[in-house]
Amino acid sequence: MSTEVTETQPKDFIRNIIAEDLANNKHDGRLATRFPPEPNGYLHIGHAKSICLNFGVAEEMGGVCHLRFDDTNPIKEETEFIDAIKEDVQWLGFDWGEHEYYASNYFEQLYAFAVQLIKAGKAYVDDLTGEQMRELRGTLTEPGQNSPYRDRSVEENLDLFERMRNGEFQDGEKVLRAKIDMAAPNMNLRDPAMYRILKAHHHRTGDAWCIYPMYDFAHGQSDSIEKVTHSICTLEFADHRPLYDWFIEQLDIFAPRQYEFARLNLGYTVMSKRKLQQLVAEKHVSGWDDPRMPTLVGMRRRGFPAKAIRSFCERIGVGKSDSWIDMSVLEDCVREELNEEAPRAMCVLNPLKVVITDYPEGQEEIFSAPIHPQKPEMGQRQIPFSREVYIDRDDFMEDPPKKFFRLGPGREVRLRYGYVIKCEEVIYNDAGEVVELRCSHDAETLGKKPEGRKVKGIIHWVSAERALPVEVRQYDRLFNVESPGASKEIDFRDEINPDSIKVLSPCYAEPGLALASIGEAYQFERLGYFCVDSRDSRSDALVFNRTVTLRDSWAKEK
Repeated sequence: MSTEVTETQPKDFIRNIIAEDLANNKHDGRLATRFPPEPNGYLHIGHAKSICLNFGVAEEMGGVCHLRFDDTNPIKEETEFIDAIKEDVQWLGFDWGEHEYYASNYFEQLYAFAVQLIKAGKAYVDDLTGEQMRELRGTLTEPGQNSPYRDRSVEENLDLFERMRNGEFQDGEKVLRAKIDMAAPNMNLRDPAMYRILKAHHHRTGDAWCIYPMYDFAHGQSDSIEKVTHSICTLEFADHRPLYDWFIEQLDIFAPRQYEFARLNLGYTVMSKRKLQQLVAEKHVSGWDDPRMPTLVGMRRRGFPAKAIRSFCERIGVGKSDSWIDMSVLEDCVREELNEEAPRAMCVLNPLKVVITDYPEGQEEIFSAPIHPQKPEMGQRQIPFSREVYIDRDDFMEDPPKKFFRLGPGREVRLRYGYVIKCEEVIYNDAGEVVELRCSHDAETLGKKPEGRKVKGIIHWVSAERALPVEVRQYDRLFNVESPGASKEIDFRDEINPDSIKVLSPCYAEPGLALASIGEAYQFERLGYFCVDSRDSRSDALVFNRTVTLRDSWAKEK
């Protein structure tokens, strides 16, 4: 097993700890990390940071990373979420190989651990309701009070726990609690629940169990069973570490070491799984894969490349204190990646018809343009030109200001890759709206500068006759504020940006885009990066999602 850390690898306190442990032959030079999602929802960008860290350090330092589903709550867990999590991890470029595990694999062993603690006088069956337990738990400044059932005998506890397993009691009627210290300063040590009764069908074990371990009991022991050497998690679990350590010590089993790092807080969105579920359930978004969502499936549908997500996680680093990351940092990573890889195309979002009056009717020319201006090896694309074309309405003004270099009455512009045209006449409808421009063209300007004059403006266009009708969806921040829900007086849902999606149809694109594949990304010249929507696109009706603009326009508007 290689333990070498190259000089080019990014350094952080987690990697430094692991490198030192490997150098000292701790755990016999073995490295095992794990990514332990609960299969009760879809992964979001915060999980991507953990995935890149856990799988990344294992990959860099010759170890293994386990994918373990902590499936201890059958009420909220579904196979759908398991499949989605696997797809997300693989999409990010990581592979767990043979190391796919489930906490439910260990239910029998966890039950045996619980029996061991009961026999040692370290666990007891309690009849208090959840509300009664909360009342006796105490506060941060006041100690809790012992349950009246805390001193049951070992024999009685063993009998009751077995009967719990056998289904003799109803949901919530009894729980198994650890017997630690109701006066402990750390609230997690005040006799936490270990098992609860849940008569629910489990997605893997079926109806074999009607009691299920609590997350805090199953988590550390699962790490131990799998011989995880470095249990890496986010800061909110720091206060839980003494409880994990207590269970491990009492059971006298292999002891993984837990290390906490700062979670990812991304501006203008929410990362709480509960809040994301609310957005989906209440139809504020179209689903978990809505391109405005911070879920990985949503970002994938929007066109964010996996490599850009990994670059983002590397750029923000791994620290010990929480901080907010602006959305623009993520979008910059996306732009950098797409600028390198995305082929170019032209698309008119708000079409205005232009008739080239001195161009022969029925004639068509084919202009050649680079698929990528910096990558000649990608070849050329063919763009048809005809008497009638569409331009974007924003590229015309009836009374343009001095520094407006696009089209206006009597003004000239160059059609990108084509001729210089001049606006000779503006056609209006009965409501006084501009519906058509009539222009002349300079036949000597194809690929050449016009004689005796300077034309500064270059605009995109498509042939009206050969244009491909498409739908374009422009996305913006899902929320209007950087920290939705930060104010206790305002519901986070009231801070949703009402303009977070704008649907444009019909838009007109180069005909070559008819061959675009689902999920394929393009730079629409002058407009931004767009990808073919994976849910709503059909071969005869393409939908393009705007991934990001060409530059960070949001920062300029703030």
